[in-house]
Amino acid sequence: MTRSQRLAAALRRFARHKGALFGALVVALVVVAAFAAPLAFPHDPLRIVGPAELWPFEDPRFPLGTDSVGRDIAALIAYGSRATLVIGLSASLAATLIGVTVGSVAGYYGGRVDEAAMRLTELFQTIPSLIFVLTIVSILGPRIENIVIAVSAVSWTPVARLTRAEFLTLRDRDFVQACRAMGMGDARIIATEVLPNALPPVIVLSSLIVAGAILFESAVSFLGLGDPNLASWGRLIGEGRQLIRSSWYVCALPGAAIMVTVLALNLLGDGLNDALNPRLRDR
Repeated sequence: MTRSQRLAAALRRFARHKGALFGALVVALVVVAAFAAPLAFPHDPLRIVGPAELWPFEDPRFPLGTDSVGRDIAALIAYGSRATLVIGLSASLAATLIGVTVGSVAGYYGGRVDEAAMRLTELFQTIPSLIFVLTIVSILGPRIENIVIAVSAVSWTPVARLTRAEFLTLRDRDFVQACRAMGMGDARIIATEVLPNALPPVIVLSSLIVAGAILFESAVSFLGLGDPNLASWGRLIGEGRQLIRSSWYVCALPGAAIMVTVLALNLLGDGLNDALNPRLRDR
């Protein structure tokens, strides 16, 4: 089967997964909202634009109402999707690069290299993730790049372990032995022969890391350690928690956005797993 035929088969398997299609649709809507936010809301989302605590649909200018100081909640949610995507995708990419590098080296070489890499991985896994993220952000400062660094620092370990497991099953296969017999270097074998065969499950896990990164960012912003210059769903929930009895929508709307987005990413990951996992092709 050629590469194009395998890709077409994977797309057909993905299309049969209704939950994955729903997840892909929701993620696409979040992406559209992120790109369209400056067009739909040309003003600064952090600027006061109306009376405080307007309920949704009470004023047609503010379809989702206003928060405790009179900022447009619709604008905050739209611009918050930009921060959510930037942090989620950047942290997932960084964590994947770190994890793939550590896992591939450990799985390919084995021995003491594997032992040292796995002990380092276990060391990071023993640290409570949220506390580690909060500590890093507190030390480095509440900026978006520091949040990405903190989230990627706690998210790479599952990728490393999965990549190592895939390399352990592939490093002694006939095609790898043939590459060694042809005189190919280890770096070339890892990058061009073994890694492409180990990537499908890693891609699935990376999509789930995006969901985890969104939750970490929301928690950091909820606790007041997010970037103060950016609109954030978690920050909006944190600022509205004092109004939970009188104006609960201030917390409920961004909370629903987080819940639906994270659910969609998990469903998307399930669909990618069905499409890319060869063990599930005949399920």
